[in-house]
Amino acid sequence: MGNYILIPIFFFGFIILLLSFFVVKQQTAVIIERFGRFLSIRNSGLQMKIPLVDRIAGRVSLKIQQLDVIVETKTLDDVFVKLKVSVQYVIIRDKVYEAFYKLEYPHEQITSYVFDVVRAEVPKMKLDDVFVKKDDIAIAVKSELQDAMLDYGYDIIKTLVTDIDPDSQVKAAMNRINASEREKIAAQFEGDAARILIVEKAKAEAESKRLQGMGIADQRREIARGLEESVEVLNKVGINSQEASALIVVTQHYDTLQAIGEETNTNLILLPNSPQAGSDMLNNMVASFTASNMIGEAMKKDKPKPKGKE
Repeated sequence: MGNYILIPIFFFGFIILLLSFFVVKQQTAVIIERFGRFLSIRNSGLQMKIPLVDRIAGRVSLKIQQLDVIVETKTLDDVFVKLKVSVQYVIIRDKVYEAFYKLEYPHEQITSYVFDVVRAEVPKMKLDDVFVKKDDIAIAVKSELQDAMLDYGYDIIKTLVTDIDPDSQVKAAMNRINASEREKIAAQFEGDAARILIVEKAKAEAESKRLQGMGIADQRREIARGLEESVEVLNKVGINSQEASALIVVTQHYDTLQAIGEETNTNLILLPNSPQAGSDMLNNMVASFTASNMIGEAMKKDKPKPKGKE
């Protein structure tokens, strides 16, 4: 009979012993209350409490946590924009009591401060400035939260403005403006390229004309030198300058006719076509032929006879 009584006692004692010990994980703090009153804060490791007298009131994480808050507000140029603010915070080890007992809903408290600061700062800026000065907004949020949450045992590690989302129509308009600016720049580059091509082409044409002119000048210079030498040779055989010039003209005339005859499907136009002009041209040609004959006769007379035929 005594053994049957001891068994429940031992079993009840074993349960009491198990309830006396508990484990606290790393980076966690446990708040112990005795009869509803704060008793102590237990850190990581194996801990003990009095069953039925002491109880675990709550567990608090000492890790760095992040809260994402989305705030919709209006800019200085009347554009509605949504900002995503990420707040990284941690509970201070020495202020676990304040963090657990003074603040019922820490997330809601932090969110309220973020809304207050963002809606106070963004309406002072234009939309473009919001993108440029997002770090200033984050610094303002952190400064406000740091002062407000420190008394509650929370330390603000970092605040980041991770996203800025204007209205869809505003984004479309911004994209069109950006595209227009890029098209303008592209048109300017294309215009500059076309201008450079035109200038370089003009320079090349000018250089070509200059070289062509030099070539024509050299050609005419050589022709004039050849004519001068021809006149000097004819003068030496007793032909004056006028007759020599006529002879040269006739020679060039026949050379031209020969060049025309070598080509097929060619047309020849003789100008002028008035009777008087034609008569003068004929007289000049006859005079040229006469001068040619005289030159030939003179050359025959001056030619030395071969020996044996005297």
